[in-house]
Amino acid sequence: MIAIAIDGPAGAGKTTVARRVAEQLGWQYLDTGAMYRAVALSALTEDIDPTDEQAVTRLAGELDISMDGNTVLVGERDVTEALRRPQVTVTSSIVSKHPGVRAVMVDHQRRVAADGPVVVEGRDIGTVVLPHAPVKIFLTANLDERAARRAEELELQRSEDSERLKKAIATRDRADQNRTVSPLVQAEDAVLIDSTGRSVDEIVDEIISLVRSAGLPG
Repeated sequence: MIAIAIDGPAGAGKTTVARRVAEQLGWQYLDTGAMYRAVALSALTEDIDPTDEQAVTRLAGELDISMDGNTVLVGERDVTEALRRPQVTVTSSIVSKHPGVRAVMVDHQRRVAADGPVVVEGRDIGTVVLPHAPVKIFLTANLDERAARRAEELELQRSEDSERLKKAIATRDRADQNRTVSPLVQAEDAVLIDSTGRSVDEIVDEIISLVRSAGLPG
């Protein structure tokens, strides 16, 4: 298997870093969070109760989710922008807790990785999805910095909005770390990288160095 597994909490910079690493290596990039968002969006579109595990799991198994660069497709439909809607974010947190949905997504993710080389990012990649990935990263940052990054991404200007976002991220952290299925934890053999106060280029260079040390192509 030729893969890099990047895990970490919301706002740590996983998506930006993983994309940049994939671009520099000429590898495929897989955003697993976008896959769960695609299931959530489809559940909303088809008026399926996101708390109905059986119905959502069946839906997940029927969806053709793929990625073309930074574009996320469900079938032939480009859903990239729609995945960032607040309602999709909330619904994604619900559907991603279902063991059945996670089983379907993990199977899909492993099939993509088997075709490698690939950079895969999410919250359970190094522990559950690709436990034998030759390079594993746990990317984090302090809460203030993660909230500031997300506020900038969402173009939030008011301090009260940013404070609400900070609380929401802290709540998401607790939910991810304490969920029964595939909780957010650092794999024992993952390299911990704290991105607080560091540039994307610094983090990417560090990961590329780890890839070279592991003897992987690219």
